[in-house]
Amino acid sequence: MRVALFTNEYPPHVYGGAGVHVEYLSRELARADDSAHQVDVFSFGEQHEVHGNLRVHGIKTAAGLPAQDRRHARLLDALGRNLAMVGSVDAPDIVHCHTWYSHLAGCIARPLTGARLVLTTHSLEPHRPWKVEQLGTAYHATTWLERTAYQNADGVVAVSAAMKEDVQTLYGVPAERVRVIHNGIDPEEYRPRPAPATLRRLGVDPEIPTVLFVGRITRQKGILHLVRAIRYLQPGVQVVLCAGAPDTEEVAHEMRVLVAEAKQEAAAGIIWIPEMLPKEEVISLYSHAAVFVCPSVYEPFGIINLEAMACETPVVASAVGGIPEIVVPGETGLLIPVDAAGGGSAEPRDPEAFSRALADAVNELIRDPERRAAMGRAARARVLAQFSWRRIAELTLDYYRDLMGGAPRSPMV
Repeated sequence: MRVALFTNEYPPHVYGGAGVHVEYLSRELARADDSAHQVDVFSFGEQHEVHGNLRVHGIKTAAGLPAQDRRHARLLDALGRNLAMVGSVDAPDIVHCHTWYSHLAGCIARPLTGARLVLTTHSLEPHRPWKVEQLGTAYHATTWLERTAYQNADGVVAVSAAMKEDVQTLYGVPAERVRVIHNGIDPEEYRPRPAPATLRRLGVDPEIPTVLFVGRITRQKGILHLVRAIRYLQPGVQVVLCAGAPDTEEVAHEMRVLVAEAKQEAAAGIIWIPEMLPKEEVISLYSHAAVFVCPSVYEPFGIINLEAMACETPVVASAVGGIPEIVVPGETGLLIPVDAAGGGSAEPRDPEAFSRALADAVNELIRDPERRAAMGRAARARVLAQFSWRRIAELTLDYYRDLMGGAPRSPMV
């Protein structure tokens, strides 16, 4: 089989779960069935790599596209790269797109090449209304692109059962065209790897219990709610915010103000690492953390929780999206309900109560080291049993074969 993966993110340009997904899925697809498949990744960047049957093609931006609103530049840049992807792909059997950034390319490549079009639901634009801050009115175009792609796809991979329901509800995709295949983790890479010297270099004391956040500064990830929760944490802990890549200057400013206020009011220490760290350093942070916190208000799956669990770290997380399919409450961590405001907003109806509930759950685990250790062991065992990338690649190939064996759908809807 010839598989083409279209994506915005691919190493070294990874800032979210979609990039992690494509990195590991492409590697395992190329290894599967004794390397019987050719896998080509077309990504935004300048990568040009060959690893056996895996080839990576960076697609550069088109130069000089005008934009009436500076917030439209990202959309226009993506559309230019999409056209270049279509011109670069060579006779694929499967075109597999990841996020709206590559959906136009998939929609055009499908009739031009006769390939089956597959989409993976890393997120859905209607559930991210705050993206208007980042994209302006281009948000309406990205939502249109996404809807058009889902209506034309031959198959959809939902990374959680919650996402399958969302795809059906929001875009009317028939259930038989959606298959749930979870995200995964490489448990050999993500495993307990203590490195006290690395923590000290980052300004973290390895002897003090650490409450850890890792992720982008975006409303989706709920980091502002976590910062507001710090004032309620018990003394004797340190909060490490490994948080960078803000969506907008507005949310970056909010983050700076809230962290400054928390440092004045909280009994817990606060260490803010404002850049995205190399994977090895993040694994060291996971390995030393007493508790990992995922306060997302919208999370289709949540690979970040698997990363922490694989390092034997219990998780306190929001009970949203696919997270309840990962974290078993009382066994591998604790889940916090989110009473969403509704009206298209995933933000909590009572933000203060949500922040307080996060703090209460963290304090509960901090006070019980034996329980934390048992949860950490159970968390890694769950990862090993349920979430290996090799198994996920096998399930994905099975889905490709099913789609290839069926009658093709009409060229465009």
